Amino acid sequence: VDDKAGLKPFVIARVLTAVQHPDADRLRVLTVDTGDGKPPVQVVCGAPNARAGLIGAFAAPGTYIPGIDVTLSVGKIRGVESHGMMCSERELQLSDEHTGIIDLPEDAPVGTSFAAYAHLDDPVIEINLTPNRPDATSVYGIARDLAASGLGRLTG
Repeated sequence: VDDKAGLKPFVIARVLTAVQHPDADRLRVLTVDTGDGKPPVQVVCGAPNARAGLIGAFAAPGTYIPGIDVTLSVGKIRGVESHGMMCSERELQLSDEHTGIIDLPEDAPVGTSFAAYAHLDDPVIEINLTPNRPDATSVYGIARDLAASGLGRLTG
C-alpha cells in the first residue's frame, strides 16, 4: 500500500517575498522560488507564518491536495492571481497541524521532492494475517508471497 504516493508532486520551495494582500487583512502575496530554474511564482497565502525566507512544501497547479480533497488550479483570490500553494502538515495528511506552512530547515534543498526529503517516498506494505496462513508469519513466507505478486524477486 503506497499511502504516501500522493506526496510525490510536492517540491521544496523558498518564499522570496511576502507582502500584505491589497484587499485582505489575513492574506499575504508570496513570491516563491520552486527551484526549477523558471521565474518565481506568485502565491496567495493565509498562513500566519508566511514570511520571506521560509522554506516549505509547494504544490503547483494541477496537484491534488489530499488533506482538503482539492486539485489546485490557477485562480484569483480577492483579485490577486495565485499559481499554487504552500502547504501545511494537515493539507498533506502528515498530522492535524494546521497553524501554518510547513517550516523546513534552512539547508532543505529547494527544488527537490518533499517526499524524498522527508523520507516519505518508500512504499508501505500492509499485511493482514489470518490463522489459516502460518506460512505468512515468517519473513520468508511474506517475501515469497510478495514475489508471487510481482513485487520483487525471491532468492535463496
